[in-house]
Amino acid sequence: MPHFAANLSMMFTERDFPDRFQAAADAGFDAVEFLFPYDYRAEDVAEWCRAAGVEQVLFNLSPGNWDAGDRGLAALPRRKAEFEQSVRTALDYAGIIGTPRLHMMAGIADPADPACQASYKDALAFAADAAGERGICLLIEPINRRDMPGYFLDDFDRAAELVDSLGHPNLKLQFDIYHRQILHGDVLTGLKSLMPLIGHVQTASVPGRNEPGSGELDDFRIFRALDALGYEGYVGCEYRPRAGTLEGLGWLQGLRSE
Repeated sequence: MPHFAANLSMMFTERDFPDRFQAAADAGFDAVEFLFPYDYRAEDVAEWCRAAGVEQVLFNLSPGNWDAGDRGLAALPRRKAEFEQSVRTALDYAGIIGTPRLHMMAGIADPADPACQASYKDALAFAADAAGERGICLLIEPINRRDMPGYFLDDFDRAAELVDSLGHPNLKLQFDIYHRQILHGDVLTGLKSLMPLIGHVQTASVPGRNEPGSGELDDFRIFRALDALGYEGYVGCEYRPRAGTLEGLGWLQGLRSE
């Protein structure tokens, strides 16, 4: 069975954010992830992890102004300086918290626009170099446009080509099962072919983005396939509980009893 990390931006939202770390630990998780830590001091986040005894395995670079519609800065040529500062800030947070992976969001931009393409490639090289100097893995993730209209990176093959072409040892693919199914289907084949490039996996049911086992995929077969493929990292539980976080953890209890 894979190792699972609770996504605290979506799970345990019945509690205030600082209290979610202990709630995750009490529910049996030894690792957590979340979208963004920047509303809090890095030292506080590190203490919440330490007190709960959980590892913080992933968060995102700043998306820009989320409330104004930003979903990343990397593909936006006019926001290069802001993007580079966001990399430095994220790396400082990761260093204090002890986070080994960062996800670089691409932004809302036209993937056919040469200026956006150049901006994204330059941003990717800058962030990968900066993260590599700190021993941190940089991740890129294709996201479907149904959930995030206009998102620049919406194709797994293109993402794999970018990782291959840059050839940076600490640049990896974030394989989100939910986004993969919506974008391309063929999840098991995708996992098998892309496994050498994968640095992190996330899960949610399709189409509702709820608990594993509640949608159209056989999520448990996928988890067994991850084991068979030798995946040793965490699977981030980036799903929205349908009727309370604890009430929806039967899927995990069932896996642990196998």
